[in-house]
Amino acid sequence: MTFGAQQQTLDSRPPRRGRARRLVPLGVAVWVVLEVWLLTLVAGAAGGLTVLALLVGGVVVGSYVIKRAGRRAWRRLTESLQTPGAAPAPAEGGGNALTMLGGLLLMVPGLLSDAAGLLCLFPPTRSLLRRAGERWLNRPAGPGTLGDAFQQARMRQPDGKVVQGEVIREDDRPGPRPQGPQLPR
Repeated sequence: MTFGAQQQTLDSRPPRRGRARRLVPLGVAVWVVLEVWLLTLVAGAAGGLTVLALLVGGVVVGSYVIKRAGRRAWRRLTESLQTPGAAPAPAEGGGNALTMLGGLLLMVPGLLSDAAGLLCLFPPTRSLLRRAGERWLNRPAGPGTLGDAFQQARMRQPDGKVVQGEVIREDDRPGPRPQGPQLPR
């Protein structure tokens, strides 16, 4: 028996990649190209110092937003721990996740990420994004879910048969142990 070797399947083709695994790298590449293109347009129109000021300003504002949201989350946690048995109060305008995401997007260099970060920070668009995220997370699970992956991991044989049995180790058997060939010393 060999450990660590993958079993060969009847079909020698590699498994197909999911749609997300194919499209996410393409989306990231398109995002980076658009960011660079927009920065060069702004640099051509307003100058390089303006672009540098925009990028530094985004980092400063983003770090302030993340720091403020973190302090608010820490304050809510300490308040909920000081009153035993009480449920934490719901956050005003939603939780801190979208606020922190907005701050992080502001810190990422680029104008598209700054626009997406600002959408996460303004209350009307933040509530729309939160509701859309809740709908996406609460959608019914179909094939390709985590439970489906566990089921597929259990059935590694090509035919999917499971053989019930009991493992008997040689050293658990009563009686004399078989002696192998003796090696010279």
